[in-house]
Amino acid sequence: MFKTILTLMRGGAAAAGEEIADRNALLILDQQLRDSTSALERAKRALALAIAQDQQEGERLNATLARIKDLETRVSAALESAREDLAREGAEAIATLEADRDAAQTARSLFASEIGRLRSHVTQAEARIAAVDRGRRIARAAEAVRITRRGRTEAALPHEATLAEAEVTLKRLRERQTEARLADEALDQIETATSPIVAAERLAAQGFGPRIKTTADDVISRLRAKPSPTTQN
Repeated sequence: MFKTILTLMRGGAAAAGEEIADRNALLILDQQLRDSTSALERAKRALALAIAQDQQEGERLNATLARIKDLETRVSAALESAREDLAREGAEAIATLEADRDAAQTARSLFASEIGRLRSHVTQAEARIAAVDRGRRIARAAEAVRITRRGRTEAALPHEATLAEAEVTLKRLRERQTEARLADEALDQIETATSPIVAAERLAAQGFGPRIKTTADDVISRLRAKPSPTTQN
């Protein structure tokens, strides 16, 4: 029984961890991409350092080769002059320099191999990071769309409203606005129908009593009846 309970607890912890990872996948991906980018920058710096060291080693090798060549000329001249003592001293110096030369050549060979490996690693890492970044942007857009559709195929979070709920709220708001507008129009009609002025205007329009308001016909009739300036003279 204890083993079963322990297994159940472990299974619950694993499920909770997976749920947290799923809900925060974009945040996790962002941090992983930042970590990978930082690692790539460190690799670039290591590559730059290796190239600089290789260049320094090359300069030392060239200097050693020049010294060897110069000493060989001098030793040959000493031998021609039968100065064995000086020739031996120079030969010993040449032997030391040739050991340095061999070590430098070996080091440059190792540096060349390491630089090639680092270049390949940096190139591949840059391509992979670029691919992940493109995928991250697409995933972020897809996640935004998925959130707007939440509630249709998956349960929404307790503190989040869904698009369907927003649509219901908008529909309810429009219904209330329409109801208020129709009520205002009905009230206007009621007030108009019961207004004394409106009643008087309706009676006047039917010929019962004088008009309340001057109409265009009244203005034309008045102007026609008015004598013209020529008639007055």
